[in-house]
Amino acid sequence: MIATLADLPAVTAAERARILSAPRTEAAHRDLLADLPAMNAVQIGGDASLDILPDRLSVVAWNVERCLFPPESAAHIAPRAPQVVLLSEVDHGMARTGQRHTTAEMAQALGMVYAFGVEFHEMGLGGATERHFCDDDHNALGWHGNAILSAVPFERVTMIRLDDHGHWFAEGSVATDPDQPRVGGRMALAAVLPTVAGPVCVVSTHLESNARAAHRAAQFDRLMDAVDVFAPDMPMLIGGDLNTGNHMPPDYDWRRETLFDHARDRGYDWGFTPEGLTTRPSLITLHPARRMKLDWFCGRGLSRLDTALIPAITADDTPLSDHEAIWCAARIG
Repeated sequence: MIATLADLPAVTAAERARILSAPRTEAAHRDLLADLPAMNAVQIGGDASLDILPDRLSVVAWNVERCLFPPESAAHIAPRAPQVVLLSEVDHGMARTGQRHTTAEMAQALGMVYAFGVEFHEMGLGGATERHFCDDDHNALGWHGNAILSAVPFERVTMIRLDDHGHWFAEGSVATDPDQPRVGGRMALAAVLPTVAGPVCVVSTHLESNARAAHRAAQFDRLMDAVDVFAPDMPMLIGGDLNTGNHMPPDYDWRRETLFDHARDRGYDWGFTPEGLTTRPSLITLHPARRMKLDWFCGRGLSRLDTALIPAITADDTPLSDHEAIWCAARIG
């Protein structure tokens, strides 16, 4: 059962000691995940600017790469007048982002409510380029996750865990990384929003980067199954960083991902995604090995009106993220 809370409980000293002493096994990770309250809750906050949405929606999806610059990031997408923003890689109480609640700051700047869920409890400060931004030697909370911002209050919100086996925790996993000790796994947030045409479900997700296509397809299948239960027969827009093409040598071609056809077979349309590659060098990812197309929308029960790529660089050439933002306008029905 996923709780909705005004504040997420911090990991206690005893819980931290348990994490550090736990065997690096899938079973131990599942026990830790189940026992940490914040990993099984969604934080709700902010103030809505509208009571109900029109039948035409403006939606941004953006992997903000920790969100080093919350006010600037909000201002960067504001010209598209989004009523919904789907975020991934947002920090809450992390030293590298000044211990800030980056989701709450973006929501406040945009006049929105927010739902924030924890993907990972981060035990460390991150890699070398991230530690460059740390003034503290600890994380106040260590939360890193996904979020949904909305101009209207949520009718319902849930978290969907896409794996619990400790892909970044268990020994022997391809993703275990001593520089990023963490508990958690990829997940999605889903929210039902009121519109004049009836309720619509929006989903913010982040699939696994350190895996091949079959792993991501299984995660997306799990996501589609879960949203069908959460919001049956409802118009649906899913957006986020799907990490398409990662760990798929030699060409890392996103077109070889099987999740696209899995979604099409269930009535989803990928045409809500703008053309173009969606990654760039940033202040954290200084020298990416290649440019990729990682970020996507797919919809069902909606009509596409327009799409655009929003380059993640300010007028003074400051990169806000290693991902471009993507935008779509859609009509319900």
